[in-house]
Amino acid sequence: MLLYTLRRILIMIPIMVMISVVVFALALAMPGDALSGQIDPANSDPEYIEEMRERLGLNDPVHVQYGRWMAGVVQWDFGRSFVHRMDVTEVIGQRLPNTILLSVLSLIITYILAFTMGRYAGRHPYTPGDYGIQGINYLMLAIPSFVAAIFAIFFFSFQLGWFPATGSVGSGVTAGTFEYYLSRLHHAALPALVLGGLTTASYTQFLRNDIIESSQKDYVRTARAKGTTENNIYNKHILRNSIIPIVTLFGFDIASIIGGAVIIETVFAYRGIGELLISSIDRRDSSVVVAVTLMLSVATLVGNLIADLVYGVVDPRIRVE
Repeated sequence: MLLYTLRRILIMIPIMVMISVVVFALALAMPGDALSGQIDPANSDPEYIEEMRERLGLNDPVHVQYGRWMAGVVQWDFGRSFVHRMDVTEVIGQRLPNTILLSVLSLIITYILAFTMGRYAGRHPYTPGDYGIQGINYLMLAIPSFVAAIFAIFFFSFQLGWFPATGSVGSGVTAGTFEYYLSRLHHAALPALVLGGLTTASYTQFLRNDIIESSQKDYVRTARAKGTTENNIYNKHILRNSIIPIVTLFGFDIASIIGGAVIIETVFAYRGIGELLISSIDRRDSSVVVAVTLMLSVATLVGNLIADLVYGVVDPRIRVE
């Protein structure tokens, strides 16, 4: 397993280099450049602009600019945001905890709902309860995330008043206090419910179908012939094997949840990485856009690696040599 992990990490290096080339090329293709937001409107003299471009190295060949940028990335330096007037790493560091909190809550909601509904539907197939769960799943698969978010804000925030509609923390709350952390959790609950609920459908169907398929296999018939109770058959034999595909999807969830949070965070005005990416694209803050895009790409690679490793751990029939 150790050699396999090291081999996968080595394979990831050239992939990350290719991703960095694509991300850098996309940054160059964006309207404007790193100087666009730093030009003083009172001083738009062409000679001044050309002097600044030369000073920032924007007139250098593309490969020179890429090499300079990669040298900074290796040292964890993504440049400076002209919108926020601070280093990009500091900007991301302020937003990342909110996205991590949202992602963790949504994953918990996803797995609780998927396990509960999938287990029931798989154990009671082709019943009204099973059909009802499948109907909910198809609705969750069909409804766009921004529509679900708007509906959730209207119903749970405006009508019921259970959750705040926007923001990541309440105003006037002192940072570091118990009230502060409770406010952050309260603000993250509704977007996490929407994000986690929308991703539940596919996992529920995976678990349901696998339980139905496993219940017809020979080892289940043998267990029934030996007089094993139905609860033990489903809990110890069927469910333990059927839950393996769900567990192995955890690695892919790391990237998909963060990517899906882009729309949810924007609708809820939740100050996370997704909302930062959209606002940076709108403001042409290329340094932040490149850093966040690269971070999401690396998260996808790491998620795939975790998924493969977890699969070898939870399924004893698989041994990676």
